[in-house]
Amino acid sequence: MKILQAEFVISAVKPNQYPEDALPEIALAGRSNVGKSSLINRLINRKNLARTSSQPGKTQTLNYYRINEAMYFVDLPGYGFAKVSKETRKQWGNMIESYLTKRDTLRAVLHLIDLRHPPTADDVTMYEWLVHYGLPVCVVATKADKIPKGKRASHAKTVKERLNMRQGDPLVIFSSEDGTGKDELWGVIQSFLSNEE
Repeated sequence: MKILQAEFVISAVKPNQYPEDALPEIALAGRSNVGKSSLINRLINRKNLARTSSQPGKTQTLNYYRINEAMYFVDLPGYGFAKVSKETRKQWGNMIESYLTKRDTLRAVLHLIDLRHPPTADDVTMYEWLVHYGLPVCVVATKADKIPKGKRASHAKTVKERLNMRQGDPLVIFSSEDGTGKDELWGVIQSFLSNEE
């Protein structure tokens, strides 16, 4: 995928703030600190269009990035971070649920899981929820550069088993540091986008 243009468009909290140009959207879901912003930056070859935060739980909005005037990446607030109040977590939950279940232009969700560790209970819940609503999902196992190449397959197997991944959902081993899996992930994204044509 040749990236000719990428821009941050809006941080939205309500449906009336979402862009109205009807471009297809790919959402990114995952725990705080799993590397959603880094993944966006690696995919679009930009150092810091998506702002990475050293403070987990900082993204509290749906952040829209328009790519090549053809699609959006939508970075969802990270889940599973304890320092956020229950009330705030509930608000995020409602906002994310409303977006994922009612957004007509949503084509698929990239569900990011840290390859170094077995999926957490929150990861499993999120995946089950996406499956329950029948959303197309690609599981992206991030931080692959932290695992020796010979051990990545067994870590990926643990992710698949723990999530009880359904047949047909792709799993891409990815590293924002060295670009592992970048081309494969773009291929998956483009297949999600071409399914609508």
